[in-house]
Amino acid sequence: MITLDEVKQIVGDALQLGSRVDEYDESTPLLGSIPEFDSMAVVMVITAIEESYDITVEDDEISAEVFETIGALHRFINYKLTA
Repeated sequence: MITLDEVKQIVGDALQLGSRVDEYDESTPLLGSIPEFDSMAVVMVITAIEESYDITVEDDEISAEVFETIGALHRFINYKLTA
């Protein structure tokens, strides 16, 4: 299991958000709310997750729901780690 802070760190590093990510919580929206969070950012975040946690995210698992909020992404990563 990973922590919410670890997810925030991955997103912050991938998008080069600096200290802005410190203000994020589980309900912070991602897609459509953070200007830097575009389709390329999704790929960068997925790559960082795969490399950091040695998991594979299949194309059909990538959805707007997974990237809706920091909390949704956190739950998805923990699901992948226990699957």
